[in-house]
Amino acid sequence: MAGSGQIKVHFNDSFFDQMLNSAGVRALTRGAAEKALGVAKANTPVDTGAYRDGLQVEAVQRAHRTTFMVVGTDAKTMLVESKTGNLRKALKAVKL
Repeated sequence: MAGSGQIKVHFNDSFFDQMLNSAGVRALTRGAAEKALGVAKANTPVDTGAYRDGLQVEAVQRAHRTTFMVVGTDAKTMLVESKTGNLRKALKAVKL
């Protein structure tokens, strides 16, 4: 219960679930992830190309919406990221 002078707000969860799962919002978020992927691949250090080729966008279902993440599937992804910060820099470059 709200105290004196306080405002109590109730959100319509089903409205936000519907909006956050709409095609438009999904396209915007996937587009941002694709831009980050492009920057990451363009700036990837290349030895064998396995790290670069293992970068991809992955959809992840959350409680109220689907998010898109740039992930690496190569076994050396964590090592390369720890030494270069490539994915971190890519996300920062697209100003998400």
